This record gives sequence, C-alpha cells and structure tokens, in this order.
Amino acid sequence: MTAPNRNALWARTFADELARTGIDAVCIAPGSRSTPLTEAFDRHDDIETFSHLDERSAAYFALGRARRTGEVTPILCTSGTAAANFHPAVIEASQARVPMLVLTADRPPELRDSGANQTVDQEKLYGDAVRWYKDMPEPEATDRKLRSLRTTAGRAISEATGVDAGPVHLNFPFRKPLEPTYVEGDVPADLDPEALDGRSGSRPYVKTTAGAPELSEDHLRKLADDLAVDRGLIVAGPADPPGFNAEAVAAFAHATGFPVAADPLSGLRFGGHTRTTTVLGGYDAYLDERVTADWPDPEVVVRIGASPTSKALRKYLARTDARQYLVDPTGRWREAEFGATDLVEAEPSVLAWRLSQLIRNRPDEGWNARWTDAEDAYWSFVDDETDAFEGRLAADVADLAPEPSTLFVSNSMPVRDLDRFARPSTKSRTVLGNRGASGIDGIVSSALGAGSAATDHLTLLTGDLAYYHDMNGLLALGRLGVDATIVLVNNDGGGIFHMLPIEEYEPPFTDQFKTPHGLDFAATEDLYDLSFASVDPDDFPDAYAESVATDGTDVIEVRTDAEDSHRVRERIAERARERLSD
Repeated sequence: MTAPNRNALWARTFADELARTGIDAVCIAPGSRSTPLTEAFDRHDDIETFSHLDERSAAYFALGRARRTGEVTPILCTSGTAAANFHPAVIEASQARVPMLVLTADRPPELRDSGANQTVDQEKLYGDAVRWYKDMPEPEATDRKLRSLRTTAGRAISEATGVDAGPVHLNFPFRKPLEPTYVEGDVPADLDPEALDGRSGSRPYVKTTAGAPELSEDHLRKLADDLAVDRGLIVAGPADPPGFNAEAVAAFAHATGFPVAADPLSGLRFGGHTRTTTVLGGYDAYLDERVTADWPDPEVVVRIGASPTSKALRKYLARTDARQYLVDPTGRWREAEFGATDLVEAEPSVLAWRLSQLIRNRPDEGWNARWTDAEDAYWSFVDDETDAFEGRLAADVADLAPEPSTLFVSNSMPVRDLDRFARPSTKSRTVLGNRGASGIDGIVSSALGAGSAATDHLTLLTGDLAYYHDMNGLLALGRLGVDATIVLVNNDGGGIFHMLPIEEYEPPFTDQFKTPHGLDFAATEDLYDLSFASVDPDDFPDAYAESVATDGTDVIEVRTDAEDSHRVRERIAERARERLSD
C-alpha cells in the first residue's frame, strides 16, 4: 500500500481492513476533518459509498441497511455537531440491537477544550448507547500502530455484530494536511509488509469466530419437560436482525402444539410456514378481559423477540398465571409488564429447533380452537367493514405488495394498523420498522436504506408527521438510485393521540397534541426525484398496483380523517369482543 502522508496511510489501512472483514458499503456525510477517511473509502474498489448531505438521514439509511441484512454499513462524518446528528439513530440501533459502526472525525488533542472552531467534546459522545468506544490514537506510520489499527477494525465489527449487536463508536483525530498531499518523510519505506498491506490472501488481520448461546443438555431437557403441557402459547415480538428462522419456530410450534401470536415485525406473520402453523394476527382486538374471562390461562408462554407492539397482548400476558419463559440471547430484560417468570439465555431459533427434537405434545384441541375461533370471528368483522379507514390501507399494502417484498412501516399508527389489520398469509414479506426507541424520526431514510440492500420491491407505509420529519431523506432517491412506493397516510397531524384520554380535553387536544399542520406535500415532487399523486381511499388499490408495475419512486398520498378512522377501529374491535364474549 502506498500513501502520500500518514493521515492517508492511516485511513487507507483502516478502510482496507474493514473491506477484509466483509464491509462492502459505507454512508458518508461530507465534511473537512473526515477527508482522510472519505478519500480512503472513495478510492477502495470493494467499498460502495452512499453520500448523504444530512447526517441524521445518513445514519438512519445505514440503520435500514443493517436491519435488512444483519450486517454493518459504517457511517462517517466530520467533527462537531455533525456527530451529534448521528445520535438518534445510534439510540435506535442500541435499543433494537442493530449492528452499526460510527466513525467520527475529530480535531487533534491539543485543540480540544480550547475554543477552537467546530470543536466539541466527542469522547464517549453517545454514552452507554454503544457496545464499545475507542478514542483512536493519532495517525502514525509505525508497524505496531498499523497492526493495532487493523486489529481495532476487526474488533469493532465483531463488537457491532456480536450476540448483543449494536453501535460501536470510533473517534478519529486528524491534524492537517487532511488531503492526500505528499509530505516528505511521513511514510517510511521500511514498514513491515504485513502491517502495511495486511494478511496474505485478503484475510482479515484478526478473525472472530462468533457463537450463539445455547443451553446445556441437562437444562434443555428440563425445559422440554416443563413445556410438556396441554395449553401453551408462543409470542413472537419484533425480531432482532437478521431475524428468526421461521422453519425452526414452526417446528417448535408443531412439536408443542402451541399457536404463535406473531407481531408483524417478527418475520413470522407472513410466509410459507403459515400453511401448516397456527399463526395469530388479530389478538389486539380480541384479547380483552371480557373475552378471555372464561378462557383457561395458558400453562406456559414462550416469548421470543422484543416486546410486542400490541398493548392488548402485553396486558393479557401480564394478567395470566402462566409460567412465562423470556428467551433472550443476551440475557437482557425486555418485558416491561414484569410478568415473565424465567429468563432463558439462548439464541431463540437454535433453542426452538433443539426443543422441537425433544417435545411431542398432544395438542389441546379445545385450547387451540379458542384462538382460531377468535381469529376467524375477528377477520370476518374486518372483512365486513365497508367504511374506508387507515387500517384498510395497511391491510391492502400487506396483501397487494408483490412477492417478494420489503415493507417498511412507520411508528405511531401505521405499525399499529399493520398489527391489527394485516392478516397472516403465505405471501413472502420482509416487514421492518424502528421499534427500538419507537421514534418517528428517520423513517424515510431507514426504509430507503433497507431498499438499497435488496432487490425486492420496497414499500414504505408512513404517516404525514414521519414523512415531514425526514423529508431530507428523500434526497437519497436521486443521489443514490433507490426506488420505492411510499404510501403516505395524511390525516393532518398526530392521529395516534386519538387513542389517549387527552382526546376528551379541548383545549388543549387540537393545538398541543394533534397539531394539524396543513402542509401540501405535493411540493416534494418538484424537490426530489419522485412522482406524487393524491388519491381517495377507494382508489388506492389501483394506484398502488400501477406504482408497483412501473419504475421510479411514487408517493401515493391518501388523505384520511384520524378521528373517523379511530372510531372504525373501535367499532370492529367492539363487535368482535361482543361476539366472542357471548
């Protein structure tokens, strides 16, 4: 490897080692202090660069790619507030266990705490949201420092993608010259070839062999004995990247005879396994105390993934007397109702597969019938509803998307509508969302990042406030060549607040909570490389089908009334509860 100065050598060595670990793309927000790393990534033949003008959008774009692939797309920015703009995505990645590598450039040590321009305290900037932090040494062209640099690159990727996946932050101080300008004597001619050029055969300098936590044989058999019961339930919450093995979970469901309550973000609500596995999707409506009052409690509940989107499901689990096994590969607690009785430290898919070899329950037909009858009754009421409402749009997207599809769904009402109204099916869907911290920022960028990492058709289902929050992210359409169908549910404000008791208080409900904005989003057609159309709810299926069949990005805006939609949700749920409680 050749380099005109120590900064360039340092950055090129680091980029080379990342490529050796398998990194093939990086998101870069332009800036001066990060020039050595930007130049190194840009010149590397095996690394694709995604250039973003907005640091927050860049970070969420990388987050979306990692959600889709389970692999790291590093993010790079200059010093100062640029690094602070990464913080929301870092928090989401930490909470949702999404692998991320944050690279921030910094001023040299003597300028810190000096009042120098664009200099802020970047040491441990993201606090305990990162799995590992390192303040990198100043670039130096010595054998030991270059070996250390390559080792750090390998360690960073290993920490970011380990069992407890999440963000890693490396802070790089650089002093001028930042450009690849020749500096006499900066790079010695007698450097060790292995430190300079890396291991032979394009091998990484340090290779980490990752493992998944498993139970011992004795503990496994004890758990299998505990699960040999008549009435059980599997609850699959939002999955951590890269997701659950659907075949393993289905095999476990068959062996136990337990139905699966599958969150739309679990990766288990859609797919071929639903042909032979009892997968539940309507539970948010019928898991009401009036309905379940005469149901026997499950004897055991096995929970995988993060906390379910459905509040009704969470409350049902809290009021049962079941023994609840919370399966988590990191041994961390993700159950805010505190109803779980056992924490099982194991990789869920591996555990499910191993248990399926040991358990042979006889299904309790009466127990399973309660769930399937409730499902059938609920979906019949959904089918009978003739009024157009926001939940119907979510159901249409899940039903009409081509196969295979990546569907990214925003927080607030869209993910709840998908949970309530997207019926389990055999169709091939990869459904993603940012449920770690459940914010509405960065949704557009996360979706486009996910779309950039796959050849599937990409659909983003979002509300108007989330669309507004991340309109900067739309710049990726033209700059980075990502196409999508964006379904924009525009109810002019925060529709989710109609679910809260504050709805009854006017004022301050409208001005301080729903906050209607009156924005005309059609202007985004001229600002970004997209086509914009506003359609009536009844015309949405045809507009969506046309968008899917054509190239380019289409925004299909559907104007709705948040209060009317909420009343329809309540009506469907109430009908189902009345029917089932009788």
